[in-house]
Amino acid sequence: MTDTSYLRLPQWPHAYPASGATATLKLHNEDFNVTELALQLPSGAGEHVWIEVEKNGANTAFVAQQLAAAAGVLDKDVGYAGLKDRYAITRQWFSIYLPKGETPDLTQLQHPEFKVLSQSRHVKKLRPGDLLGNRFRIVLRDLKGDREAVEANLKAAASQGVPNYFGAQRFGHEGGNVEQGRLMLAREIRVRNPKKKGIYLSAVRSFLFNEVLALRIEQGLWGQALPGDVMDEAGRPTGPMWGRGRVSTTEQAQALENGVAERHALLCDGLEHAGLEQERRSLVALPGDMTWEWRKDDSQGDSQGEQLVLSFTLPPGNYATSLLSELLTTQEPERQTEGEGEPVVFE
Repeated sequence: MTDTSYLRLPQWPHAYPASGATATLKLHNEDFNVTELALQLPSGAGEHVWIEVEKNGANTAFVAQQLAAAAGVLDKDVGYAGLKDRYAITRQWFSIYLPKGETPDLTQLQHPEFKVLSQSRHVKKLRPGDLLGNRFRIVLRDLKGDREAVEANLKAAASQGVPNYFGAQRFGHEGGNVEQGRLMLAREIRVRNPKKKGIYLSAVRSFLFNEVLALRIEQGLWGQALPGDVMDEAGRPTGPMWGRGRVSTTEQAQALENGVAERHALLCDGLEHAGLEQERRSLVALPGDMTWEWRKDDSQGDSQGEQLVLSFTLPPGNYATSLLSELLTTQEPERQTEGEGEPVVFE
């Protein structure tokens, strides 16, 4: 792919052989459960009220707006550690800056798409990335295809991890956020809204990271460390999140990353001038505590499909959909698209 058009994202390669199996994802909200693993719990005192929320069919930004309205504060006074899927049942923490006056009892707040489970005061605001990770429980329905091939990929993913691709939701509908970012960096459009600008810059950075990861897989280098790689704390190779400064890799790893940068010079130069600093991100997403169970699927009438129930944890910024794509092909029920976007990069 060149810098001329990003209207459609490429089909980035997989690490493991295609199983040929298919399944339905998120037929019901309860098929996709996410629980945020908190970095810390509220202390009971401080200027911020922390709210534990369970949401069902609502996106994170919408819940934040509702909490702000209920507490009588501005939207900017509400914080959260990460965005969670809309078509799911998820648990996560929010914080509300309320230094003075009486503390409203938000556990009494009634809404059809979310409920407040608990609240307590704390000394700091929740900011993007303030979490240990997320725990997932996913039900894949009407699974058809080669069960043994899926099982082989499950075992490989559990032991070796999967490519740490950014998921499709990072890029917007049909990659539109990447295209808007390209146009913005090429000065073909002006983006005044800081939140939208952050979404577009994040999408471009993520696209470039995926391109580096994809090239390594295409060259048969999945699961291998190259001469000159920068390793993460767990000893796994990392890829670049572009910004100012030179890539910190050397030798073969640097040559590979520079080759991607040359193909996408407009994007890389634009990110450097946008004020972003060079960062690194692991090329491998390793799920923790991964288990799975096969069940008979009675939800599809006479269908011969099965259910696969997966449970695992992932670190912040890792995508469950990137893991699922290594196992089989999923499809979701048709819904009105309403992306949540990602206001900042917090990997």
